[in-house]
Amino acid sequence: MGAVSAAALSGRDQLSGAARVVVKIGSSSLTTADGHLDPQRLTALVDVLAARRAAGTQVVLVSSGAIATGIGPLGLPARPRDLATQQAAASVGQGLLVAHYTRAFAAHGLTVAQVLLTAEDTWRRGQYRNAHRALTRLLDLGVVPIINENDAVATDEIRFGDNDRLAALVSHLVHADALALLTDVDALYTGPPSRPGSQRIGEVRSLAQIEGIDVTARGSAVGTGGMVTKLESVAIATQSGVPVVLTSAARAEQALTGQDVGTWFAATGRRRSIRLLWLAHAARTRGRLVLDEGAVRAVVERRTSLLPAGVTDVEGAFEAGDPVELVDAAGTVVARGLVAYGAEEVPQLLGRSTGDLRAELGPGYDRELVHRDDLVLVRRRR
Repeated sequence: MGAVSAAALSGRDQLSGAARVVVKIGSSSLTTADGHLDPQRLTALVDVLAARRAAGTQVVLVSSGAIATGIGPLGLPARPRDLATQQAAASVGQGLLVAHYTRAFAAHGLTVAQVLLTAEDTWRRGQYRNAHRALTRLLDLGVVPIINENDAVATDEIRFGDNDRLAALVSHLVHADALALLTDVDALYTGPPSRPGSQRIGEVRSLAQIEGIDVTARGSAVGTGGMVTKLESVAIATQSGVPVVLTSAARAEQALTGQDVGTWFAATGRRRSIRLLWLAHAARTRGRLVLDEGAVRAVVERRTSLLPAGVTDVEGAFEAGDPVELVDAAGTVVARGLVAYGAEEVPQLLGRSTGDLRAELGPGYDRELVHRDDLVLVRRRR
């Protein structure tokens, strides 16, 4: 089937007929047991993706493996745990990884482009626009973008943490019709796949359907994401209108042609602001604002902005524009938002009306602490 409008397709046909698809491959699917890059695995993946390109589907590849590829040349015994050594391994490995992809895709007459992103590139308005424009132009030119997190410069505070979340946000950024998460397990199961009696879950219409399933098994020694992070990325994508298939790299061809392999997650929501997606699923908050009962009701029930009058306390060290948690008096998180003031400014504002603040401190101090357009609610556990 050729690429057609995603709106005309349903179920797994959304993959086989997708005009644009994002494919994420994990480190463990590209490396040998001792953590070195396996060129044969990489070439096998490229052959599948090249076939999809020939069928008319634009492909964006989010590829892990830079750190793992740098392990061997640096003589490291295993994946490094500290950020500085991870950055060093990524710096060495990224070029080698892309060189392998360049050769493999060139055998099919395809050109690749390396694109390194940080978390800020997917949610800060200017950087998001630039990234979207660059990726769209690459796709229009027939290029296959190969995306990875910019591990060499990312800090603990702003990094995605794994490429599963990055892939979900990229699927939003490029307006993809579907997302394929390729990993070292062939599907989501009703329990650990090694446990007798565990069964493959073929389709998930709502994430509520799989609540309670044990997905806590750790990922491989060379990767960073287990099933928990994959389901978090599924939530990001599906809640923004992008369906997802999760399966093994060995079954990539069947998955991308719409066959009944892996687990298919139907889209459950409409496209939403990338900034709010990042806040809800990927942001690392820098502090807390404690709300009184009235403010909690206003934010949660009436969906209003958060004003200084409803805040009783402030915690943490943050700057204007940083993500913070909004909590009730018991410390339960009710929302996340981008705060309009730095932590040092907030104490003098607490409990005061905007009129009082304008009169005493001048124009500019009568604005919201967190505007409703920069706020997402967090579902409270009962």
